Amino acid sequence: MNPAEAAGLIDSLAAHIAWLDNAVRDIDRQIDAMITECEAFRNARRLLCSVPGIGPVSAVTLLAMMPELGSRSPKSIAALAGLAPLNVDSGQSRGARQIHGGRRRVREALYMAAVSVTRTKSRFAATYRRLREAGKPAKLALIAVARKLLVTLNAIIRDQQPFHP
Repeated sequence: MNPAEAAGLIDSLAAHIAWLDNAVRDIDRQIDAMITECEAFRNARRLLCSVPGIGPVSAVTLLAMMPELGSRSPKSIAALAGLAPLNVDSGQSRGARQIHGGRRRVREALYMAAVSVTRTKSRFAATYRRLREAGKPAKLALIAVARKLLVTLNAIIRDQQPFHP
């Protein structure tokens, strides 16, 4: 590829990336407008964002993909998100507990929130440090924090009370 073709390709890619950035901004505005229109969504987003580690993206993801939030038990909400350890047993054999299934996007959003919250001075970070000091692998500790976040968020929406550290 000669330099002129490479420059044309770079320009084309830059234009496409700019178009995608504009499209994402438009979608973000539409989502924000939809949430702003509905008082229940506005209130739920405010409550969710009161928890350390939960930002606007995580809150909107949970609102959109977890409508059961606030109306389920801690165990069932964790299972819906795929954050409940399930046994891998058969007969006399006892396997390791593993998470699987559930709503992947919700689990991903909560995992990133867990990564974020472990860098704060919250009780979630203390849980992470305690698990790591007990010899647990980092990813296992993050999943435990993600589940603790989800259970806390479930209670916050159920009780309609903001997070109190």
